[in-house]
Amino acid sequence: MSWSLYALMVVPLLAVALTLLDGWRLARAATLVAGVASLALAIAIASTVRHGRVVLAAAGWLRVDSLGAVFLLATGLLYAIAGVFSIGYLAADEPHPDFPAFARRYFTLLNLFGWTMLLVPLAADFGTLWVAIELTTIVSALLVAIDRTDAALEASWKYVLIASSGLGIALLAIIVLYATGTSVLGAAYVPRFERLLAHGHGLSRDAVSLAFVLSVVGFGTKVGFVPMHTWLPDAHSEAPAPVSALLSGSLLAAAFYAILRFFQVAAAAGERAFAEHVLIVFGVVSLVAAGLFVIRQANYKRLLAYSSIEHMGIIALGVGFGAPLAVAGALLHVVTHASAKGLAFFGAGSLLRGYDTKEVEEVADAGRAMPWTGPMFLAAALSLSGLPLSGVFRSEFQIVVGGFANAQYVGVALLLVFVNLAFFGIIWHAGRMVLGRCDPTAPDGGPAVAAIARERSAWMVAGMLGCLFVSVALGVHLPGALQALLRNAEHRLVVPA
Repeated sequence: MSWSLYALMVVPLLAVALTLLDGWRLARAATLVAGVASLALAIAIASTVRHGRVVLAAAGWLRVDSLGAVFLLATGLLYAIAGVFSIGYLAADEPHPDFPAFARRYFTLLNLFGWTMLLVPLAADFGTLWVAIELTTIVSALLVAIDRTDAALEASWKYVLIASSGLGIALLAIIVLYATGTSVLGAAYVPRFERLLAHGHGLSRDAVSLAFVLSVVGFGTKVGFVPMHTWLPDAHSEAPAPVSALLSGSLLAAAFYAILRFFQVAAAAGERAFAEHVLIVFGVVSLVAAGLFVIRQANYKRLLAYSSIEHMGIIALGVGFGAPLAVAGALLHVVTHASAKGLAFFGAGSLLRGYDTKEVEEVADAGRAMPWTGPMFLAAALSLSGLPLSGVFRSEFQIVVGGFANAQYVGVALLLVFVNLAFFGIIWHAGRMVLGRCDPTAPDGGPAVAAIARERSAWMVAGMLGCLFVSVALGVHLPGALQALLRNAEHRLVVPA
């Protein structure tokens, strides 16, 4: 199966080469094929490793186990659907004279972004992992600024400065971990995951604890943990909708994956309880802050950005609770959040094309004006709020039950309170946008613009339907193969050695 790892690295790069040729139709076709092929490869790899097998390639520099495969699935899903949605999303700008150059630049960067995020769970050591996450920063910053507006450029620079500072701290975490590993692995070695886990008992526990805290602060900047989150609402708000979906559903999770690799080493060194407490603290703080910010948002893309912070806090709490069921729920939440947040941002992009505004107050009656987008955007809001029969409900329920099983009563209580607070905030805003009636006397730019709002492309509708299908399907039934993958990934976190 090592060929699949090579293919996963080559396919997006081939799409990049093709998008550099003239003609946006070739670029969109190459992106569509690359996204679907990457998703198929991710599913095949996940099926191979679901019972504990590890797939290696490139003399051990590329490696996938069940834990990495969970994040590979989330990235493959959104990369494929973003390629579908982008075709319709960009078509609205086709009459502009500079459109061919813009489309070529957009699809080139989109495929590069997909490639860098696929590389993250394929990395076999901490050094390659850090480089991969740094590459995601560079490429995604260019995508955030691709519209070249003042707000987009400001958001991109803010993102680069804060994320790069965080990754500098993350690099220090790797240095500390490498230094303590020299006592058992020699003065010069490649800091591969399995080697450090195998010798975890010989590592300095204080050094491992320090490295873990530094990793949570450093990579947590990319995850969006509070208080390192300040770049996230601006970047998600200004990026094109397909990019926002990838940022929220895949990039944040990829950074959290790096933290989980440090978590494994901490557990192997006997510091699992300490690592869990750190994750609980950051998870609670992020959940509380995001829940409060969701209530007062006037921009619906920023609303979804704060919802992303909330859900990263939920995943951190799930791992921090420590119970196998809660950890498995947190890993499932990576996939369910990716599908639901992808649907939400794709819906937001369709609303932006229909209404030409990001303001909640200027969107109304979307359920009638945009009969596909409106209901699906509301469905995304309900899913993100943990509505029963959605995938998010299943994963959050597992986290809550696992928290109770491990006597994490305070953490579970805070989780329930602030998840419900975010629920009311998201539903209140989304409900007004989709179900609220237009005011026929409103001035230009008000809700009366619903009279001219309409669906812009069947490609966008198809992308949203794909995310909706995955979100509902995971809530109704969890496939046996995915259950086996999650159980094995959870075991790697609970018993990493």
